[in-house]
Amino acid sequence: MSSPPWDYIAKLVCIGDSGCGKSSLTIRLCEGRFSPQHDVTIGVEFGSRIVPVGPPHSKSLSTATATTTTRDTTTSEAAQQQQQQKHMKLSLWDTAGQETYKSVTRSYFRGASGALLVFDITRKATFQHVTDWLNDLRAIAEPDIVVILVGNKLDQCSTQDGEQNRREVTTAEAEEWARRNGVLQYVETSAKSGENVEAAFMGVAGRIFDNINAGKYDLNDRRSGVKGPGPGGARQVRLAGDAAKGSFGGCC
Repeated sequence: MSSPPWDYIAKLVCIGDSGCGKSSLTIRLCEGRFSPQHDVTIGVEFGSRIVPVGPPHSKSLSTATATTTTRDTTTSEAAQQQQQQKHMKLSLWDTAGQETYKSVTRSYFRGASGALLVFDITRKATFQHVTDWLNDLRAIAEPDIVVILVGNKLDQCSTQDGEQNRREVTTAEAEEWARRNGVLQYVETSAKSGENVEAAFMGVAGRIFDNINAGKYDLNDRRSGVKGPGPGGARQVRLAGDAAKGSFGGCC
């Protein structure tokens, strides 16, 4: 039986107030497109994307502009090229942001290894609510869940072509909130242009991969939110609810 095209599968949840662009971020990552009109999410929607994690991919990014001159460096690079690239399938759960569905969406926090906490940088109220979302997440999810703060709709902060800067949350205050609350990092994105969208998801995937290498997950326990291939390389793993059909399909 052939091996699957991934080494690990990780469950990620996108959480935050309604209208922040969570669905648009997921569609942008999975399908590479932006939909200006999207129905309000009811309950949860699904998507997936396979991404490279760890070296040589991560090493090549950090050394892309470096010039090598010594034999030792050349030997190191040759060994790096021979190192097998690892891949992670991100199982993305896009949750509803309305208060009406909160009791339902909270249940999807269980078994998640990563979370994107999304707010709209043009609406201050959505940023003020991220503390409540984080508290709900940490009350239900596993202690080692990787959380990243995402300020979406960066495209609406441009002053070009006579457009008004609609920003209501500064980068500095969002970064300070992330630091105070033990969140991995803060990233500003635009689902419309695609700016930093992949970087946000890759930031979570990279930290999850580091945690795998550090032995923080039991890959045989679905509550950890991370799985490896089944016996003989068969794709037999399931995360909680993974049998449900995704609205975004199985891209990539």
